[in-house]
Amino acid sequence: MPTEILMPALSPTMEEGTLAKWLVKEGDTVSSGDLLAEIETDKATMEFEAVDEGVIGKILVPEGTEAVKVNTAIAVLLEEGESADDIDASSATPAPAPEAAQPADAAAEAAPAGGSEQAAPPAPVTAEGGRIFASPLARRIAAQKGIDLAALSGSGPHGRIVKADVEAAQPGAKPAAETATPAPAAPAAAPAPTGPSADAVAAMYEGREYEEIKLDGMRKTIAARLTEAKQTIPHFYLRRDIRLDALLKFRSQLNKQLESRGVKLSVNDFIIKACALALQAVPDCNAVWAGDRVLKLKPSDVAVAVAIEGGLFTPVLKDAEMKSLSALSTEMKDLAARARDRKLAPQEYQGGSFAISNLGMFGIDNFDAVINPPHGGILAVGAGVKKPVVGEDGELTVATVMSVTLSVDHRVIDGALGAQLLQHIVDNLENPMVMLA
Repeated sequence: MPTEILMPALSPTMEEGTLAKWLVKEGDTVSSGDLLAEIETDKATMEFEAVDEGVIGKILVPEGTEAVKVNTAIAVLLEEGESADDIDASSATPAPAPEAAQPADAAAEAAPAGGSEQAAPPAPVTAEGGRIFASPLARRIAAQKGIDLAALSGSGPHGRIVKADVEAAQPGAKPAAETATPAPAAPAAAPAPTGPSADAVAAMYEGREYEEIKLDGMRKTIAARLTEAKQTIPHFYLRRDIRLDALLKFRSQLNKQLESRGVKLSVNDFIIKACALALQAVPDCNAVWAGDRVLKLKPSDVAVAVAIEGGLFTPVLKDAEMKSLSALSTEMKDLAARARDRKLAPQEYQGGSFAISNLGMFGIDNFDAVINPPHGGILAVGAGVKKPVVGEDGELTVATVMSVTLSVDHRVIDGALGAQLLQHIVDNLENPMVMLA
């Protein structure tokens, strides 16, 4: 029987995606590992590979289709000996749930060409008239071993019985329907309050001119995750001012020396390094919330928010405490560029224990950032501005001061511990040479 190619979940948060482009056409022969399509997830455009070999018998979802649910059939793959005539109605539309019975008069499967004794037997039918879906190889093995396919539960797409299911079965087993005890239905959870409906909000602005903007996958994900963050994470905030004059002078000296290598360090590169080293100095803060436990990380994997059109990414610089400032600078520039092109792989923007959000470059003096689950904290960085300060000798002077706010998950980090972490960040930035020691 033809195999359905399903819309894959290319990231843990993906529930639907856009089939941006087909890289194959009907009639093409593909092998495992061949590229089939480009799919836009909630975060990036990724290539989708074949896991089986065969011939593309039918494309069910045309390219450019948006909001295709994960596990929806998007194409049909024909095995050796099958033809387009084998594609029945169940493959022409998104497949039903595995337990849904198919009509008894569904089109019969054609046997592989040649008609030899190796051909798969026709698809069996249950006592209730529902058709059983199994691969041709699974049907051949079942016939040889005398196994009733009605007794098996398929592990393939949409409950399809595959070779492994037949090989693991015992001859003479009774159909699962005769032995299984129905599980009691779980009580329905009370719906969470969602606010006014879309129609109710639109009604408020009846008669007023407006443009309705459809949410893409990224914006839906951002809305869901940040709503979750503010509703479920007990945030608290710690604020400090950091004098940047020593850092700016040191940065200028380093950039002159690195000019021949084409490296130009930014203040943000120093902030990444400062946070990474601070997490090593206060290891209890290098942790994430994992539902019923805390995971304490050993490396400092620091995420940095990057604004892109329509949303943002938080690419992760792994082992940041081990990398030089120039290496962090080069890696950050590469990640930011590919983030703006939506070309990051999931492993490049997932994970980390801590994040940095820098709006200082946009002239923002200070702000409070929302923690990105499951991180334990996020540092909101404001602009460095000239301010009057009291010098060490007690006299009034002018210094470049940057305001930062550390948002902390109180389930992971307590107040005094968060204060220690922020103190180390301040010390690193006000004494930048220690970060090279």
